[in-house]
Amino acid sequence: MQQYDFTQGSILKQLLFFSGPILLTNLLQVSYQLIDSLWVGNLLGANALGAVTISGTILVTVLSFILGINNATLTILAQQRGKGDEQGIVSYVNAFVVLLFSLSILVGIAGFLLSEQLLLMLNTPAEMLREANLYLRINFIGILFLFGYNFIGTILRALGDSKTPLKFVFAAVLLNTVLDPLFISVFGWGVQGAAYATVLSQGLAFVLGVLYTIRKRLVPFTIPHLPRADEVRQFLRLGIPSGLQMTVIFAGVTAIMSVVNSFGGNVVAGFGASQRIDSLILLPATALGTAVNSMAGQNIGGNRWDRVRQLALYGSLYNFVIMLVVAFIIFFFAEYFIRLFIQEPEAVAFGKDYLRIIAFFYPIIGLNFILNGIVRGAGAMYPVLVLNIVSFWVLRYPLTYLCSTYFGDNGIAIGMGISFILSSLFASAYYFWGRWRKKTLFSE
Repeated sequence: MQQYDFTQGSILKQLLFFSGPILLTNLLQVSYQLIDSLWVGNLLGANALGAVTISGTILVTVLSFILGINNATLTILAQQRGKGDEQGIVSYVNAFVVLLFSLSILVGIAGFLLSEQLLLMLNTPAEMLREANLYLRINFIGILFLFGYNFIGTILRALGDSKTPLKFVFAAVLLNTVLDPLFISVFGWGVQGAAYATVLSQGLAFVLGVLYTIRKRLVPFTIPHLPRADEVRQFLRLGIPSGLQMTVIFAGVTAIMSVVNSFGGNVVAGFGASQRIDSLILLPATALGTAVNSMAGQNIGGNRWDRVRQLALYGSLYNFVIMLVVAFIIFFFAEYFIRLFIQEPEAVAFGKDYLRIIAFFYPIIGLNFILNGIVRGAGAMYPVLVLNIVSFWVLRYPLTYLCSTYFGDNGIAIGMGISFILSSLFASAYYFWGRWRKKTLFSE
């Protein structure tokens, strides 16, 4: 399987071919909850869909800390690859296996025990609480699987291979597509069935990933052993702020969910459906962000700053064109997309209006993914953490709350859109004038 050396060759060509498989992988990963939502919404109704939406939001918020640490993994291994330090790659892979496995177990146990309290903190409607709690707890049981196959994919992308992770996720989505209707309807397990189908599918992706990468020797795995003290320090120095970046993002999404919940069941269901589409809209931008993180890491490790500047330019232009095309599609077919999930008229009306308002703000917010991905590639995790805090807690949540107060439920989309513009300005300012270029991860 081809592994790219991003320190030479055409930046634009590499960006196109490397980000493509990442986009498809992200699309398949989103398909887990998308497929759950399609079956739950159509077979069990709006309340069940709302339960899956709320519990899914909490699940992603808690898991995001571990998944965010994968960004630190990506940066460290990509810079080691750019430097040509093969022994460093082997050593850091072992360190991340040991540390992240331990952390995922702790988070899974804590999440299982605290799931109902988390749902109550979000003002979850009483009629959705029981099913939301069941869905959340089952998914926490399988957190190791979700962490595991994402971790393997992160290592491969740091080494320049974005195609292999696509195989694992594709097999898992096929299984999930079959198991969902079987568990939900045929076995009569309802929302629990959707959760079981997802966990089993993610388990398959994890097992396939481990077996395939070991057999093909794509990842330098060794028998796990205690990491060195300097590796642990590097893990804490980059991993903690990187994990907090993702936690801040999804905690912000969770806070916005509390605003949505205040408008009642129909708005919750409509928002849930629109968020499924929303997640698809953002896929190109997130894929490009991951790609430029890997590419920037290798070039910074190889001291190729001229290529880093090219990467920022091409990535930003590529993102804008793709996201603008997606925005037009969403605007004209918003109602059709919402009706894939729910049929209740009031819920459909909210979801349609939300998508039409928010669609044309996404080419702007996509710039954040590109510029922050490059800054992360340098290892400047704390500045990106600050930018995310500003984006979600200083801008997005207050503006969403304020606009929904003045404009009703349509204010949710208006407030979020305004925050997209402002946060992109902050990200651009730091990229051009921040001190991230002076960040050094490894001494010579």
